[in-house]
Amino acid sequence: MKGRRRVRRRTGWAAAGGAVALVLLTATGAHAEGRGDVRVVSATVNGGANVTIGTAKTVTFPIAITVKDNSGVKGLTRVSTFNRSNGYGFISWTGSTCQKKSSTTSVCKATMTVDPAWIAASDDIDSNKVAGGWTVSATVKANDGDYWISDSIAEYKVKRATSLTTDAAPEPVVKGGKLTITGKLARANWETLKYQGFAGQDVKLQYRKAGAAHYSTIKTVKTGSSGQLSTKVTVTSAGSWRWYFPGTTTTARIVSAGDAVVLK
Repeated sequence: MKGRRRVRRRTGWAAAGGAVALVLLTATGAHAEGRGDVRVVSATVNGGANVTIGTAKTVTFPIAITVKDNSGVKGLTRVSTFNRSNGYGFISWTGSTCQKKSSTTSVCKATMTVDPAWIAASDDIDSNKVAGGWTVSATVKANDGDYWISDSIAEYKVKRATSLTTDAAPEPVVKGGKLTITGKLARANWETLKYQGFAGQDVKLQYRKAGAAHYSTIKTVKTGSSGQLSTKVTVTSAGSWRWYFPGTTTTARIVSAGDAVVLK
C-alpha cells in the first residue's frame, strides 16, 4: 500500500529500520535566506551526467558544491533534491566532505544515495512520475557562523533504467536472404521493482559490416504493446546487428549488445 505522506521542504522521515533519512520535498521557486556573506558559487550533479535508477541496485552519486565566504567555509548542513514539477524526492544525502581551494573557497562534495526499495513508499502518486527534471537545494555554513539556505542551485535529470535485447535469425544466412531482427525494450517500474515493456517508442536498427569500426542506422522501428521489436532485412554481407534507443526525458538511453551474423 502506498504511503500517504507528503512532507514540506527541509523536513524528512526515517527509512525502515532507521538506517537512512529519506528527504521528501515540495518544489518551490528560487529562494535564498540566511546570514552573512557565505554563498554557493556553483554546483554540479553527478559530474554533469543523468542519474539512472533501476529496480534493485543502490545508486550513489556526488553533488559538488563550490562555497565561498571571507572567513572560510565550514561545510554543508543540509542537501536535498526533488522533482521540479511535483516536489517529490526519494534520494537521501548520506554524507559530505569539503576540500579547501583557498582561504575563502571550498568545494564540498555531498554523497547522495537511493535504494530502489525506498521509492514506492516515498510518495502518494505513481512513483514513476517522479522521474524527469530534478533540482538541488543546500544550506552552507562559514567558519564565522554565517549560513545561507539556497534553493535551485543545480538542475539535472533522474531517469528510469532500461533494458534492450537483440536477436537475429536465422543464423547463418545466405547472401541475399531475409533476416528477422527481433528484440524488446523495457524500463524500470519503480512501483513494482520490475522491468516492463516500453510501448510506442522509436528504436533504431543499426548494422556494422564485419571488419568495420562503426554502426550505421538502417531503419527505425516502433515498439509494440509490450515493448517488442521485429523487422526484416535483406542480408548482403556478414556483420552485426543491434538496436539503439535514444531515451526520453524520463527514461535512459540504451544500446543493445550486437548479434553477429555470418553468411552460409
